[in-house]
Amino acid sequence: MSTARPSLGFAGIGLMGLPMCRRLLAAGYPLTVWNRSPDKCAELVKAGARQVATPAELCQHADVLMLCLADTAVVREVVFGEQGIVTAGKAGQLLVDFSSLEPTATREMASELAAKTGMGWLDTPVSGGTPGAEAGTLAIMVGGAVADLDRVRPALLTLGQRVTHMGPVGAGQVTKACNQMIVACNALVIAEVVALAEQSGVDASLIAEALAGGFADSKPLQILAPQMAESRFEPVKWHVRTLLKDLDTAVKFSREQGSSTPISGLAAQLMRLHGSQGYLQKDPATLIDLYRRKD
Repeated sequence: MSTARPSLGFAGIGLMGLPMCRRLLAAGYPLTVWNRSPDKCAELVKAGARQVATPAELCQHADVLMLCLADTAVVREVVFGEQGIVTAGKAGQLLVDFSSLEPTATREMASELAAKTGMGWLDTPVSGGTPGAEAGTLAIMVGGAVADLDRVRPALLTLGQRVTHMGPVGAGQVTKACNQMIVACNALVIAEVVALAEQSGVDASLIAEALAGGFADSKPLQILAPQMAESRFEPVKWHVRTLLKDLDTAVKFSREQGSSTPISGLAAQLMRLHGSQGYLQKDPATLIDLYRRKD
């Protein structure tokens, strides 16, 4: 088994997975791909990737199996389903999960996979969105064994500018939940700010520029405020449903830990309200529509 340049398997060729796979191929990693909708793999196959028909088949061609999937239920199905990774995985192989999942479920699945196959598990959720995936500037927060991280650190640095080991399995997911709490609450406040500026006769398109470099500045402000002010919601780079899912994960986990997250709980309800009005598949910049006058 090559430790310098391991062969990789990748499941989940979506908004994030596709550009991540492009970067891995460009860096010279042998890559095998699987996706529930097979046609999404076509571009990668043309670029040199091997395509397989089931998650289990990834194990036949890869030292390291990478996942970038929608949620906990999908990861569980891909790993433990009828033709899942558990049916073909073996000791010495490593699972690296970029998905944003429930921390408690991550710990349970990692333990089960190790017991049944001997495989290690790193939870490596990312922040930076599709622009970060395309540019290789993602922030990657890692839970798992240091030795496992050392095996894949060069590959992770192909995808991100920063890789931080946060602790044992599950610690990466806890850190991502904290990240999403900040991002989602920020997005909702930015929507309030833009709506207030508009209704007060202030040019809302200048808000981000005016606050740049100040204490209120942030990447979400610089990205979302102009989009909101201009009602520029396409192309969709991320989804309201993703923020809602991650907020629900954070609030659930906080209850499990006996911690209090009232602001994030309110944010989850506002995000749920917005999603119920037909925005689940839309860009979070559409949150401005929660606050704009409808008359």
